[in-house]
Amino acid sequence: MELWTDPFLEYLRSERNNSPRTVEAYAKDLSEFQEFLEEQNPDCQWATLEAADVREWIIYLLDAQKLSEASVNRKISTLRTYYRYLRRMGWVTINPMEKVVAPKKKRPLPSFVREKEMDELLEMTKEDGSFVGVRNRLILMMFYETGVRRAELLGMTDSCVDLVAKQVKVTGKRNKQRLIPFGDELENEIKNYQKVRNEALGGEVFPALFVTEKGVAMNPSQVTKVVRDNLSKVTTIKKRSPHVLRHSFATAMLNNKADLTSIQKLLGHESVATTEIYTHVSFEELKNEYKNAHPRK
Repeated sequence: MELWTDPFLEYLRSERNNSPRTVEAYAKDLSEFQEFLEEQNPDCQWATLEAADVREWIIYLLDAQKLSEASVNRKISTLRTYYRYLRRMGWVTINPMEKVVAPKKKRPLPSFVREKEMDELLEMTKEDGSFVGVRNRLILMMFYETGVRRAELLGMTDSCVDLVAKQVKVTGKRNKQRLIPFGDELENEIKNYQKVRNEALGGEVFPALFVTEKGVAMNPSQVTKVVRDNLSKVTTIKKRSPHVLRHSFATAMLNNKADLTSIQKLLGHESVATTEIYTHVSFEELKNEYKNAHPRK
């Protein structure tokens, strides 16, 4: 089987200009696959290889070697490239990789803050009545109670907020606009912030809803710092970004019986499949509650 491997590696070096490290990785993948095949069937050849042989290797890598889906997919990619080369050279007539489906990567579950932790944080932030304190509290509430993205929050102006209809207009990805309703609590917080801001900065016209002490629009890193510093007071999760509060909004909505399609529209997802990740989050939370509470767990 080595007879065709060496020309392939030379092809990677000379024609594709792959780095030595990449060529080494290809060689390692092919060598490992060859060793596996020889243990299963000493008479196996590249020209007679079947898709079933590759599938056996995939199962071995996932179950016995405990490799991640990403690592296995990289090795499968090596075989795909190799067989395309063999077909091009006319050394094989059938490409078994055409019938091989790579394992799907597991999507990591999004981090979120529990409702009890957010209640605690929002209770804590009531005490600071300064402009910065009131502004930062509203930033937290806006993320948590509307599920907006950071860019959407930064794009808000006073005119985006309709306090009579209790809704905010946001501009999302690809400039798509949507309306998000909010409740009495957020309405009162917005009114209070605008009052405190106008008094502290001496004006009523600002470039954005959320501004600095100098009256200029806040930038992304400033908003992220506000969220990170505040979340660190109530949670130990590693990710403490504005997007975590967006995840927290969606998870809280789902846990409180909101319809998945409604959450999709509120978040501005094009497909409900994107929103479905939160059903997995809720189920994982349910499993944790079971483990912590059931006497026969």
